[in-house]
Amino acid sequence: MSHEGQHSQPDRQFSAHTLAVAGARPHGQPNAPVNHPVTFTSTFHSQAVATSDDRVYARFSNPSWDGFEGLLGQLEKAALPALVFSSGMAAIAAALSLVPRGGTLVLPRHSYNGSLSLVAELENAGVLRARPVDIADTAATLEALASADALWLESPTNPMLEVADLRAILRATAQRGVLSLVDNTFATPLLQQPLEYGADVVVHSVTKTLSGHSDVILGAVVTSDTALHEQLHGYRTLHGAIASPMDVFLALRGMRTLSVRLERAQNNAGQLARKLAAHPAVADVRYPGLPEDPGHERAAAQMSGFGSVIAFAAGQSASDADRVIAALELITPATSLGGVETLAERRARHASEPPSVPQNLIRLAVGIEDVEDLWWDLAQALAVLEG
Repeated sequence: MSHEGQHSQPDRQFSAHTLAVAGARPHGQPNAPVNHPVTFTSTFHSQAVATSDDRVYARFSNPSWDGFEGLLGQLEKAALPALVFSSGMAAIAAALSLVPRGGTLVLPRHSYNGSLSLVAELENAGVLRARPVDIADTAATLEALASADALWLESPTNPMLEVADLRAILRATAQRGVLSLVDNTFATPLLQQPLEYGADVVVHSVTKTLSGHSDVILGAVVTSDTALHEQLHGYRTLHGAIASPMDVFLALRGMRTLSVRLERAQNNAGQLARKLAAHPAVADVRYPGLPEDPGHERAAAQMSGFGSVIAFAAGQSASDADRVIAALELITPATSLGGVETLAERRARHASEPPSVPQNLIRLAVGIEDVEDLWWDLAQALAVLEG
């Protein structure tokens, strides 16, 4: 295990659950801190003879980033440390900057709406051509990759929780020389590592489950390709998409409890999904952990867990779903996901959501509260539709 976030050969191959706690720590010298300290500086002392590892200026690097970047790289099984960005959207923008100008980008028709909005803006500006697909339809996705330059992939997708066949699709992109960019925010590296399937770049909204406390805005990209890493680092430096040292400190602190938070949240999600599926006021439930879910077998084959996000249709209309959310007492009506608290949102309230997202779809981002308390709240809120 490396204590500096680099990839030296450990005496034992530690599990990801252990690495999340023990990986990327400072050297264990007497009186040294157990955690990486926060470094507030804008510049660094220069050396008489310049070397390749000179920090020079805090827009290029910061010691406060090192532990987080090293740990995320380890968890994603990358050959290089991750690169932290000022937001998830900054990381998405950096990854999309790798698409050749004028190139064709295949992407899921259902994706995070910030990604879809940015792709639409880039397409309107003539930077790329978008080719949306049903990412759960492997044959259609492979057909769409013909003459494509890049693939943007989510699995499970946001908010419809469709599951892509990562092995087949990423094998095809590698064979055809198509650049593959995978948003792994929903799964986290504890549930799947897309680089292992051949992805070129993995993207995270660190704001979500990785940091886990709804108190920072951060993003990250991960790659094992040195040239892509340099290009992404150059984008971050020149576009100024750099992270606050304090935010990265908080994110690394949150990562230390990633394993236990995710275990509790996805256990809660599995129980709630089963109860929702049996409720008369719920028309449809999407959660890969349900045996009847269309993506269940695929998710079980390529993920080590099913995550903590559920999508369900409440009643028959947007107003039905809004009434349910307004009746919640414990669960917080809010956007985002991955925090310790459970959040609920009618996703189609955002105009940027694709029209194929049902108006009454509620995305439930499950937290770590007592599951019986969560179910009590959902049941009493759904009761408003039974009168």
